[in-house]
Amino acid sequence: MGDTNVDRLPRKTYEKELLRLQAELVKLQEWVRAERARLVIVFEGRDAAGKGGTIQRVTEHLNPRVARIAALPAPTERERTQWYFQRYVEHLPAAGEIVLFDRSWYNRAGVEHVMGFCTQDEYQRFLRQCPIFERMLVEDGIRLRKYWFSVSDAVQQERFRRRLEDPLRRWKLSPMDLESLSRWEAYSRAKDAMFVHTDIPEAPWNVVESDDKRRARLNMIAHLLGSVPYQEVPPPVLELPERPPSTGYERPPRDLQTFVPDHAAGL
Repeated sequence: MGDTNVDRLPRKTYEKELLRLQAELVKLQEWVRAERARLVIVFEGRDAAGKGGTIQRVTEHLNPRVARIAALPAPTERERTQWYFQRYVEHLPAAGEIVLFDRSWYNRAGVEHVMGFCTQDEYQRFLRQCPIFERMLVEDGIRLRKYWFSVSDAVQQERFRRRLEDPLRRWKLSPMDLESLSRWEAYSRAKDAMFVHTDIPEAPWNVVESDDKRRARLNMIAHLLGSVPYQEVPPPVLELPERPPSTGYERPPRDLQTFVPDHAAGL
């Protein structure tokens, strides 16, 4: 079932273009590795806006040693006493790495602020420090890309309803998610204030309309690829060696090992 009243991109068109873009993402990955570049991609937006599914498609064919996802849990008691950005810094990429932040330091501008998990002083300090922090990252050579996934209230509510009814997706829904429905305007005001302070030339926000998840994924990936001047890196020449002749090895008897039952045989 599709989202409410959404003109969805046809599946065949979506899958064909997604595969083409994913092949380009592999080229981007190899360029990052060869050039020892550092790329940070921030995914933000309302709950059920489609961030997780997009991250999954971005990383689907990438090497997890090169492209890794940073999805930080709630801060520990010790982390709450640190400089706010401190625990995010340790997840930044080294040379030849890509880091995708599934939510990021912008938690403070959104959920922490709206739900009262930080003080007003901490919130205002974040709005002042965040542009400075991001300018420091960019000045140091990190390529920073920020994406805000924008979903309408009707589509968000429909996605919540489907998650509630689907046992395979029920885990995606939390009491905090449901609370966001009653605080729609508060989150809207928080997002607007966040953009005013952090939509800077060195690291601008890129808004992804995500009522149609298929369009959102393609648009975000295409924009990312267009924002990085990557080039195809020729792969190393590899040849499959001939299997050497046997030296007399014999496999141990099967009854000495425990095999997984053949569940598939009963299908």
